[in-house]
Amino acid sequence: MTSPDFYLWGYLKNVVYEHPPTTREDMMLRIRTTCANIPRAVLLRTVEEFHQQIELCTEQNGGVFEHLR
Repeated sequence: MTSPDFYLWGYLKNVVYEHPPTTREDMMLRIRTTCANIPRAVLLRTVEEFHQQIELCTEQNGGVFEHLR
């Protein structure tokens, strides 16, 4: 998973488990509903985070850059 994946999954997990699902079907419905209703701001932040990762990677010529975040 990439950093954007972690950010987006964290958001989804927080929303889906705000009230723990009671059945597998309930969980699946919450995941689908949450994915279909991700706010634009969350998607934009995910893209911005990805762009920052690309810039840091480029500045380090493809080397390690996690310590710069």
